[in-house]
Amino acid sequence: MKKRVLSILMCAVMVGSMLIGCGAADKQAKSEAKEDSSEETIKIGITLYSLKNEFTVRLANAAEAKAKELGVELKVYDGNYDPSTQISQVETMISDGCKGIILNPQDAEACAPCVDKAVEAGIPIVGVNTRVKSDKLTSYVGSQDVTAGEMEMQKIVDLLGGKGNIVIIEGPMGQSAQIERREGIQNILDKNPDIKVLAEKTANWSRSEAMTVMETWLQAFDQIDAIVAENDEMALGAREAVKAAGKDIPAIGVDGITDALNAVENDDLVASIFQDGAGQGSKAVEVLVNAIKGDTVDENYWIDFEEVNKDNVAEFKKRAQ
Repeated sequence: MKKRVLSILMCAVMVGSMLIGCGAADKQAKSEAKEDSSEETIKIGITLYSLKNEFTVRLANAAEAKAKELGVELKVYDGNYDPSTQISQVETMISDGCKGIILNPQDAEACAPCVDKAVEAGIPIVGVNTRVKSDKLTSYVGSQDVTAGEMEMQKIVDLLGGKGNIVIIEGPMGQSAQIERREGIQNILDKNPDIKVLAEKTANWSRSEAMTVMETWLQAFDQIDAIVAENDEMALGAREAVKAAGKDIPAIGVDGITDALNAVENDDLVASIFQDGAGQGSKAVEVLVNAIKGDTVDENYWIDFEEVNKDNVAEFKKRAQ
């Protein structure tokens, strides 16, 4: 009888120990699960100088896709061509707890405070596509705009045989792309003194503004041999004015947007200098996330410009799909 009672007591002790062990294990598992679920998703923001043109929309879409792939939350802001708006948006990102910021500045100088505010808050900030005058950027992702200007101007020089009258339509004055593309254009003009610049004016990357500018020039000048526009939208707007006047003046632009690819295919544009906006947007998110995690990032990441012409336009249309 004593042996039986002893066996029952030993079994009870073993069962109790097992229940206690299981309870502790279950409690630990629940604690770990709670800890994992409490880990915050990295939140980042991007302010673009505008979302009113295909190129920046393409860049933003690629940035969103990369953020989703990396499991981070991305908030996209439209700067509406206004540096003060972009500064305010950076302040909002900081107060909202963003761990990093991507800046696509409207103006190289006026947007410098965006960088200062991020640095003061201890937040990494990556520039993309357009430059800002600051040495405090965490990193920059873009393409060499001087090269774009040289490429488009050289194409026109070759077309005209080194002699002729041209007009130049510029981007927003003070934006790095405008400054650097104009520098590239001038580099080629300096080597070709028989190319005369009749006029140059900004059309703020706008197709409609470029059309108006070109209409004025068509009335002012008897002989315009070519149009050099610092982006595709303006090249296309200028071409609309030319066709409406019953003339045929060749034009070239930069970016490789869909309408420009179609225009190159249809001989409506001489060429477009393709800028990989999707590649820039994707890379900017990747670099920023790496910086947030404490990884070493390079000062600059360059993505090459490429010429789109009649011979290779089909290839670029496939890439744009």
